[in-house]
Amino acid sequence: MSHFPSQGRITAIATIVIILRASLPCLAILQAVSASSVAYAEQKPNVVFILADDLGWSDTTLFGTTNFYKTPNIERLASRGMTFTRAYSSSPLCSPTRASILTGLSPARHGITSPNCHTPKIVLQATVETTGPPNKFSTIPESVSRLNTSYYTLAEMFQDNGYATGHFGKWHLGAEPYSPLQHGFDVDVPHHPGPGPAGSYVAPWKFNDFDHDPDIPDEHIEDRMAKEAVAFMEQHQDEPFFLNYWMFSVHAPFDAKQSLINDYRKIADPQAPQRSPTYAAMVESMDDAVGTLLDTLDRLKLADNTIIIFASDNGGNMYNEVDGTTPTSNVPLRGGKATMYEGGVRGPAIVVQPGSIEPGSRSDAIIQSSDFYPTLLEMLSINAQPNQKFDGVSIVPALHGKSLNREAIFTYFPHAPGVPDWLPPSVSVHSGDWKLIRIFHGGNEGRHRYQLFNLKDDISEQRNLADRFPERVKQLDALIEEHLIDTAAICPLPNPSFDRSKYDVTQEGKALLKGRAKNPKPPKARPLDPPVAGWQPGGTCNLSVSQNALIVNSTGGDPFLSYRLPNAVDEISYTLNITMTSNSSGRGQVFWQEKAAGPFTAKRSQFFEVNHDGNKHEYAIKFTTRSPLLALRIDPSRSPGRIEIADIRLIDEDGTSVYQLNLPAAPAVSSSHIRKPNIIVIFTDDHGYADLSCQGVFKDVKTPHMDAIAQNGVRMTDGYCTAPQCVPSRGGLISGQYQTKWGLESNPVCVARVPPQQIPATFAT
Repeated sequence: MSHFPSQGRITAIATIVIILRASLPCLAILQAVSASSVAYAEQKPNVVFILADDLGWSDTTLFGTTNFYKTPNIERLASRGMTFTRAYSSSPLCSPTRASILTGLSPARHGITSPNCHTPKIVLQATVETTGPPNKFSTIPESVSRLNTSYYTLAEMFQDNGYATGHFGKWHLGAEPYSPLQHGFDVDVPHHPGPGPAGSYVAPWKFNDFDHDPDIPDEHIEDRMAKEAVAFMEQHQDEPFFLNYWMFSVHAPFDAKQSLINDYRKIADPQAPQRSPTYAAMVESMDDAVGTLLDTLDRLKLADNTIIIFASDNGGNMYNEVDGTTPTSNVPLRGGKATMYEGGVRGPAIVVQPGSIEPGSRSDAIIQSSDFYPTLLEMLSINAQPNQKFDGVSIVPALHGKSLNREAIFTYFPHAPGVPDWLPPSVSVHSGDWKLIRIFHGGNEGRHRYQLFNLKDDISEQRNLADRFPERVKQLDALIEEHLIDTAAICPLPNPSFDRSKYDVTQEGKALLKGRAKNPKPPKARPLDPPVAGWQPGGTCNLSVSQNALIVNSTGGDPFLSYRLPNAVDEISYTLNITMTSNSSGRGQVFWQEKAAGPFTAKRSQFFEVNHDGNKHEYAIKFTTRSPLLALRIDPSRSPGRIEIADIRLIDEDGTSVYQLNLPAAPAVSSSHIRKPNIIVIFTDDHGYADLSCQGVFKDVKTPHMDAIAQNGVRMTDGYCTAPQCVPSRGGLISGQYQTKWGLESNPVCVARVPPQQIPATFAT
């Protein structure tokens, strides 16, 4: 059902004329109307809305969270207005947020809850699914797939109030007849319905009827979009305009100007959380486009009469693989795009209005994408349509340094994409410092499950306080329920086909990076490996022992090891101290098992951040129990790699050691009274780098026995022969010297024993 009938629109100009005619003598009417209309037209500010795609909270230099990316133009924009430190997208994915900006409505109300608006199927009304697969405890509603033209959009409001309107860049709310041209925009470039740039960022592109400049064969799409936007502003500089500049950057596909990639490759720190040269180059091109718009407003002398809004449609991408790592990192925030945690919905936001908003100011007010529509109405003194309803509020008080009169904001995301830190279908509420996530029907007997965080004390969302503050959960959940009822949200239902034995709650939030392994198949069941030092390996790892450490060899995204205490320990508070070295990646997690409480579960677990830099680090994970402690489980990482655990020690609240890792005796080594080890050298002939399956180059190469040797030793990925031929290399192995030392620099020719006079001259030497 539409909340914005497009018939009977009332414009601000018509309202002013009516007031003047009611208050002035007839002779003065025409003069007053004419003068006021001119003055009003001269005073109406332009509006530029810049929406970045997938730009994370830590992807700019606004908050001191990056030393790698360069965003001087975003800093320049911030110096002209107010930066919001707690700006939230309406959804952790793009299309729902974009619909919220244009309508002022929550995704729970407009029904677009997933980024499916480029798919062929047209869905204009969300529908509930009544059943699902047996490994899902809740159903997933079908999302709306087009922004219905019955909504009275932000662009239509501008159009009706005398503005020229132009959309440039990504749309992703539907192709014709649901394109920008049907939603109030006079211009739409490049008129592309897809989720990202067609083909690539750097030309040649694959847009329909939109080609790169023939004089710039490697033209970047963001450079071109900025040029098109500049032409629009130049064309309409003498009239009010609404420029909707929705960037393609920094969404996939991941490519950029090669010169910038080369520059960032020189300065990338392989141990830093943000280390993708390609992504850094994409951020710089995005920032350059912002600079182009600002330069144009200054050159045309329009900056003093232009409102600028800058925001992102969701958090930074942490689930694809680029340059061997995630595109970016949202640290200190948890999670990223497509997750319900802060990293999925919190992003940069700036609002500029010269003469009204203090330059260089900051605000900690909580704002959301659906706020921009009602905010612009108040900034421009334009009335909403009769019966027009918003889920957002005007943030004008915050822009003037005052507090906002709002109780909460809501994020409705009834989906479960398989990305790192994913959650089952959920809805969340932010109220002050508190955040509650409701996982639909994820608890016992189909009840909801909750995660509660105090963001002031725990911005990284590491401590779930739901059990400690049940009244706070009840209060915030009541707000969620009220929101869902008010918006008539189509919510997930308990799945009648759910089989609890087929759902492992400990796997929530675990996933491989996309691109590293497409559609990874679950590992086949195999017999349990024997325990090592009392610890049972599981998931995608095996255990071994060295002289000083327990070795965890992880081959996938779910390595873990568990230990059952000899006797139950009846304490309350514990600290698990772990000393380890790792070259893997991903957060660690500790689970504990309590008496009569069932198997390991995410409810009884604690995350911890791991430094995977190859150096030894100590970690202290605190947790409390309600029943006697039976067992421990450690998930040291979430990807392949080697982890060396030098010590594990469990301490109770009195400082008494409950358990300490006891490594078995070290293997024998050579000494005067101990047997010397045997040595076997296997030297293969013409064996290429890709001819081992453990190198991971070709899937059809099978070398299980050599893989086993590599798994129990050290595999050198950058090993070289001393020569590209066999004899010099073999001589180097035997002598330990380069072939230039002993004169044999190539393979000699071996011939039969024949008299010297019969040897061809070519072979005489």
